[in-house]
Amino acid sequence: MTAAVVVEGPVFEVSGFACAAAEVPGSGGHGGCDWVPVAHCDAGAAWSEDYVSSLRSASERIFQNDAIKYSAKEYKIELKPLFSAFEFRTFAMTTLRSFLLFYLPLLEPRTNLEEDDDDFLQDTNEEQHVDYVAPFKKSVKQICRETTVVTTRRILERMAVHYVSDRLAWKLLKDVPKSATRKASRGLPTYVFFFRVTRTTFRGHFLGVAASWIVQVTIEIYRFFTRMIHSKEEGEEVETTEQVKNLGKKISATTVRCGASLIFASIGAGIGAALFRPSAGQWIGCAVGDLAGPFIVSSCIERVFHLEI
Repeated sequence: MTAAVVVEGPVFEVSGFACAAAEVPGSGGHGGCDWVPVAHCDAGAAWSEDYVSSLRSASERIFQNDAIKYSAKEYKIELKPLFSAFEFRTFAMTTLRSFLLFYLPLLEPRTNLEEDDDDFLQDTNEEQHVDYVAPFKKSVKQICRETTVVTTRRILERMAVHYVSDRLAWKLLKDVPKSATRKASRGLPTYVFFFRVTRTTFRGHFLGVAASWIVQVTIEIYRFFTRMIHSKEEGEEVETTEQVKNLGKKISATTVRCGASLIFASIGAGIGAALFRPSAGQWIGCAVGDLAGPFIVSSCIERVFHLEI
């Protein structure tokens, strides 16, 4: 009696001797064993083309899904040009803002309701001289200060890219209004959204405040040495200890104002993004907090501690 063994499904390709026959124990025959033929499916070509291709495509889909699900986050760092402050649009806005800041007060009408009629006629007959040179000088200084701050920030950004991790550099250089818009699309609770926008604004606004602090402290140190040299040239006695104390007070005041600007700008950005549109609200809140923070802190310190900042 003979039996045939049929192998179903794909069979791996093996050597010819193994594929020809298989020796299995049986009854009768030469030496007590029969040579039993084994039905073999030589699926080498079909398996290598169809089965392997399907298996490969399936594995690729699995690996792609796993890569999308578990892949590390990519940090896209986009550096702005080093001299972006001198681009036409930016420089034009800086110039316009600086001249309006110092020339608008000159356009205010000067009236005095308590004057007598004779004094009023006398004042109208006299030509009132308006000094336009001093506001012009102040405007030029303001333009130089703002462009220096922006350029210093670009330098700090490049230092951050080279000397800190990619993750931290990405957080410092992140576009905060766009980040607020992305956070708003996640459907976060209001307090969580406020906290995250505040934290992101604090990181994104840090380099700008640091650049402003560096420029202001450098100006104060330059004025300190200029006064010292000028006093020695004129033969005046200068109290070095007193001058150093004044310099320390000015640096401390600058540090407090910059810190208040950073904190209030971050809080204002969180409030603006939570109450209004995420992108515009964040930008407006950051600008308002940046301007109001130093003024509020200075007023509180002057009233409570009777110190001038």
